[in-house]
Amino acid sequence: MSIYDLNAYEVIREEDLSDLKSKGILLKHKKSQAKILLFANDDENKVFTIGFRTPAPDSTGVPHIMEHSVLCGSKNFPVKDPFVELVKGSLNTFLNAMTYPDKTLYPVASCNSKDFQNLMHVYMDAVFYPNIYEHDEIFRQEGWSYKLDTADGKLEYNGVVYNEMKGAFSSPEGVLDRVIQNSLFPDTSYANESGGDPDVIPELTYEQFLNFHRTYYHPSNSYIYLYGDMDMEEKLRWLDENYLSAFDAIEVDSEIKYQKPFEEIRELEMEYSISSEESEEDNTYLSYNKVIGTSLDEKLYLAFQILDYALLSAPGAPLKKALLDAGIGKDIMGSYDNGIYQPIFSIVSKNANRDQKEAFIRVIEETLQSIVKNGMDKKSLEAGINYHEFRFREADFGNYPKGLMYGLQIMDSWLYDENEPFMHMQAIPTFEYLKEQISTGYFEKLIQTYLLDNQHGSIVIVKPEKGRTARMDKELEEKLAAYKAGLSEEELNRLVAATKELEAYQESEDAPEDMAKIPVLNREDITEEIAPVYNTEKEIDGIKLVHHEIESNGIGYATLMFDLSGVSEELLPYTGILQSVLGIIDTNNYGYGELFNEINVHTGGIGTSLELYPDVTKAKEKDFRATFEIKGKALYPQMKILFAMMREILMESRLDDEKRLKEILAMLKSRLQMSFQSSGHTTSALRALSYGSPLSKFKDDTDGIGFYEVVRGIEEHFEEKKAELIQNLKQLSRQIFRVDNVMISYTSSEDGLTPIEAAFREIKDTLYPELDGEETPCVLHCRKRNEGFKTSSKVQYVARVGNFIDHGAQYHGALQILKVILSYDYLWQNVRVKGGAYGCMSNFNRIGEGYLISYRDPNLKKTMEVYEGVVDYLKNFTVDERDMTKYIIGTISNIDRPMNPAAKGDRSMNLYMNHVSQEMIRTERSQILHAAQEDIRALAAVVEAMLKAEQICVIGSEEKIEEEKEMFLEVKTLF
Repeated sequence: MSIYDLNAYEVIREEDLSDLKSKGILLKHKKSQAKILLFANDDENKVFTIGFRTPAPDSTGVPHIMEHSVLCGSKNFPVKDPFVELVKGSLNTFLNAMTYPDKTLYPVASCNSKDFQNLMHVYMDAVFYPNIYEHDEIFRQEGWSYKLDTADGKLEYNGVVYNEMKGAFSSPEGVLDRVIQNSLFPDTSYANESGGDPDVIPELTYEQFLNFHRTYYHPSNSYIYLYGDMDMEEKLRWLDENYLSAFDAIEVDSEIKYQKPFEEIRELEMEYSISSEESEEDNTYLSYNKVIGTSLDEKLYLAFQILDYALLSAPGAPLKKALLDAGIGKDIMGSYDNGIYQPIFSIVSKNANRDQKEAFIRVIEETLQSIVKNGMDKKSLEAGINYHEFRFREADFGNYPKGLMYGLQIMDSWLYDENEPFMHMQAIPTFEYLKEQISTGYFEKLIQTYLLDNQHGSIVIVKPEKGRTARMDKELEEKLAAYKAGLSEEELNRLVAATKELEAYQESEDAPEDMAKIPVLNREDITEEIAPVYNTEKEIDGIKLVHHEIESNGIGYATLMFDLSGVSEELLPYTGILQSVLGIIDTNNYGYGELFNEINVHTGGIGTSLELYPDVTKAKEKDFRATFEIKGKALYPQMKILFAMMREILMESRLDDEKRLKEILAMLKSRLQMSFQSSGHTTSALRALSYGSPLSKFKDDTDGIGFYEVVRGIEEHFEEKKAELIQNLKQLSRQIFRVDNVMISYTSSEDGLTPIEAAFREIKDTLYPELDGEETPCVLHCRKRNEGFKTSSKVQYVARVGNFIDHGAQYHGALQILKVILSYDYLWQNVRVKGGAYGCMSNFNRIGEGYLISYRDPNLKKTMEVYEGVVDYLKNFTVDERDMTKYIIGTISNIDRPMNPAAKGDRSMNLYMNHVSQEMIRTERSQILHAAQEDIRALAAVVEAMLKAEQICVIGSEEKIEEEKEMFLEVKTLF
């Protein structure tokens, strides 16, 4: 039998998706009217997604709270957190859920067929039969609730989504993005915040929450997607028999309404918070935003991706250059968001001032008018098209399964036209069409129509307000105090009782028979085999090349690796600056914009990075290698051009271009600030580790807070420091980019070797010559600082770290299991579920470094106390065989990730540089697969050794850090 014989379904449409090596079939379930899309192919990394169109009715965040809540138990899986049980015990390659402005998606992926079926089952049950109707505690835990420990205590709000969005609204970029979208669609659901505005979230009632589920979580409003190598007929039959056939079709009014275009551009201003020590000058965001048709125009959908590249995103792009030259802001950003019904093109000037608004608009419009009149730079259009086409063909999405990413992209059309899911999956003809339009005036006409003449736009200004967070916190405190003062004794006692009831619910154990319902694989389902390592040492004229022979579809992935062991500690931050400058500064033969376009016309791109490779065989000595790497990818016939462009960047860059250096430093400072706000957990962990780890000190000095402090100092005193900066950059270039200081990592098939050998020989002798005399090895000086970094944020990132080898413990493979146990059991329960933080993580590596961290955490001291409790938790760790197996499977899931050719090459080179043998990997895998309760209990000594270092770092609200300042050796403002 085939899918065409299934009476429960109607086949609507079929497509040969040759570019994706797939056959696409669109169906509808007759009884429930569920929409189903199949991508049949031979990809073992199977993907299932069920999604719903969920327009936000207001800014209470009900779609977001629902996304969290349905994964907290269901009819067939009535445990409190099946999502976490799956993370702990599944071989998934992706498992999550996401709330967008107009849809909520629940995707899973796995290469194991049995596991894949289990994941489908749990997710289908979660969305259609969640426990939210039986347990209002789920809503109060994941959304919001009053927290009152005693009748005379302080009344507070708590909730995972509430605290997550407090963190999201602490980011000025997050505020800007939201205001832009809300400003452009005042008459549709896009005017509301689907994630939830923290000021509005507490207005959501439990009944409104349930009504949202009743309204939108029905098969008639669902979008089901299956991708990969599986029996599609069997999956469809299972969906029908177990879920879809139980529902009759209903009318669901979830249409995403079309916003009628404006008759004139609107203006809107909003404040964001800065700390009391930050300056309001040069801290305003100016944005120019236009609505670009709809995402159902496949040519416009791609054409504006090309225009975003050519006008704004590429280094040297004309809008970016014109605004920087005019001194309007120090970091020019922008975006083309085509993931909503009516896409948005935005131009953003960061670190500007409110009084520059008119000049900002004038420079943008004059620049666009000039481009329309004189024509687009044809090379930039060609580069933009090649850049996007190369990525479409390569389908390299890093750690994310490509089936997952295709499933997200199909929603850009399917959500708005149920008969058009394939539109953006057939992009090659559109790319060919756009290439033909380069010289026809097509792109210039798009600029005139959609950017200059189009009145459906907004000017959004987000300006700083000192102490806004403290003021709003005080207002909230007073509001809650006033509310509490108006309550009767009986009402107060009810709130205290409700708080205790929620805590009791959170602390209660799931019934063993309910836990047994969560499907778990067996240890026998996991292979003892390790993933292959592809390393063959070769030479090109005396230069070492490590070849990773992997079939790569005719693409070569090349990396030149220059040793940094001779760079002094004082010059490390300048090495970070050099890495940031190269590739986006003029060379002797190209303007930096021309260089970027030349690279993207002929190759898949070039990038630079600083990499660190610890020698795991000398962990106690803390030995490591640092390298400056320039990486590129190209089709084999383009290897000579790829290496010629690499050489141009390394050897011909004009490092004395003062104007450009100043621009890059300002942009670098801005991007580091953004990174610290969005990734404060990893930033704080790195900083804390740098107190005792030379490797982490190196990374902090070149990419962390230490680096930021140097960049800020140079940028703010550029005139006094520019000569020293230029001298250091030139000195470093001569010291690093030497012919005797390089090795090559290369991923390709066997026939890709000849092109790289010829390409490298042409540039080898043009590198700098050997240095006279011996280099002095770099010595790094670590110092314990235990810092609290104050920001304007409403939440904290709390890190406790240490090196357990320093304090007598040893690495064991079971530490990989401990990451899963802590991150999804002990820390999850105490930091996230009870504490209300959005996230919590842990890690322990082969060189002895360990950390415990929290993400968007309303607490500080309480979280530190939770960390202290890990040792006792492990000493008393008790688990049955089923749960132990679950933890092991979850651990292997993190290790056995499907990899594309580039990732396989990178993994192999990392193992080579870290001196990790295949025997060491086998030993670790065996330690994981055969671990028992006693092995986990023994890790109490490892965590105890880590905690002995007493190294902490916190990034968070100035009020909270000041409140706990005795915890720190140093308290300072981050920005």
